[in-house]
Amino acid sequence: MATTVSGNRSLTAAIKPYFEAGPLGALALGMASGTPYAMIAATLTTRLAESGIEKKSVTAFGLALLVYSFKPLWAPAVDRVRIPVLASLIGQRRAWLVVSIIMASAAITWLGLLDPTADLALFAAAAVAVGFAGATLDIVIDAIRIEWLRVDQMGAGSGMTQYGWRMGSYLAGAGALLLAAQGSWALAYASAVLLFAPSLIAAAVLGEPKRPPAPQSGKGLAAAIQDSIIAPLADFLTRKGAWIVLAFVLVHKIGDTVCQLSVRLFYNDLGFTKAEVAFYDVSLGLFGYLGGVFLGGLIYKRIGLAASVFLSLVLMAVSNAAYAGLAIVGHDVWMLALVQGFENLASGIGGVTVGAWLALLCDRRFTATQFALLSSAAAILGRAFSSGTAGALIESLGYVDFYWLTTLLALPGVLIFAWLWRAGLVVADDTAETATGV
Repeated sequence: MATTVSGNRSLTAAIKPYFEAGPLGALALGMASGTPYAMIAATLTTRLAESGIEKKSVTAFGLALLVYSFKPLWAPAVDRVRIPVLASLIGQRRAWLVVSIIMASAAITWLGLLDPTADLALFAAAAVAVGFAGATLDIVIDAIRIEWLRVDQMGAGSGMTQYGWRMGSYLAGAGALLLAAQGSWALAYASAVLLFAPSLIAAAVLGEPKRPPAPQSGKGLAAAIQDSIIAPLADFLTRKGAWIVLAFVLVHKIGDTVCQLSVRLFYNDLGFTKAEVAFYDVSLGLFGYLGGVFLGGLIYKRIGLAASVFLSLVLMAVSNAAYAGLAIVGHDVWMLALVQGFENLASGIGGVTVGAWLALLCDRRFTATQFALLSSAAAILGRAFSSGTAGALIESLGYVDFYWLTTLLALPGVLIFAWLWRAGLVVADDTAETATGV
């Protein structure tokens, strides 16, 4: 009986943070973050493939996602620049949230109105505009949700962000496919902007996040560069082991990114219909991901940050190999459900553990800049590789060998993190300090 009571208390303690104000706000922000990404990562690929665009051109549209990798270039502006009038009314972070949502809504609607077969270059420009607006929105959202959270809420907040991201991408992706099946891509894209509403409601309820004052070394251009660019980079890069951490961040998602950017093209070539993809991949996959996020939170609490990150990296590498199995089997909806379910489970666990670690690495004086650096570095090599060569590799290797290659690309991240863990360079305790939050 005592063991049962203790187990129930442990489970209750693990679940409770998910219902606190800060993590719930992170859920709403995650929905907004997932929407633009879904419109150019998954939905766009299906739309182009359906239009008869050649594989090399389809995978080249991954360059629209590459914009996300360059967000550190303008992230300092989010940390330092105040939107005139609006910032005085609702605060700097929330002003940026409103402006970036307006940008993303306009870009998504524009993309939906265009025909890729009529003017592919203009269509590509609209896709890049969605990428830029989505990347800007991500900068703002990451800063707000990290600053809303107490240090002891970071694991739950990371999980709720992943829940929200997947919900947003699911509703945007599956909704777009279903509406498009009725013959209206323009309506499908325009409807997606409704998913930004929960983040605005959360911002209104939780208020402007509090953060330590940023350094002020003086006035003028030189001081602005020092305070907004040099100071946050120096703060991170002068820490012990920072360059090895950065190397890990750069390589750990290469295999996963290359794998996922080609998945919808893979499904199309295997003959899966839009309805099958919407149900077995997007819908059932969502439940696998949500289960992974919840399981990731429990694992995080049970075995600690370092061990849970390592486990998630191994699982994500194995999930890439599962796609090679699907390529061998061919068109089989149950195999599709199994493979995609496992991939989403592994991604959910990894999203919680790796996301919490990256957030804990950020100094809250420079949240937007440092997290943008870490999150964009996590995908830049994979996106560049996939955008430039994935289509050609698929055509030359075939899908089976291509997915074995993505499995091998995941291994360097596993090995580097194992070294960091052994060297004691991984944050081991996210409850060591108390921070103001909600």
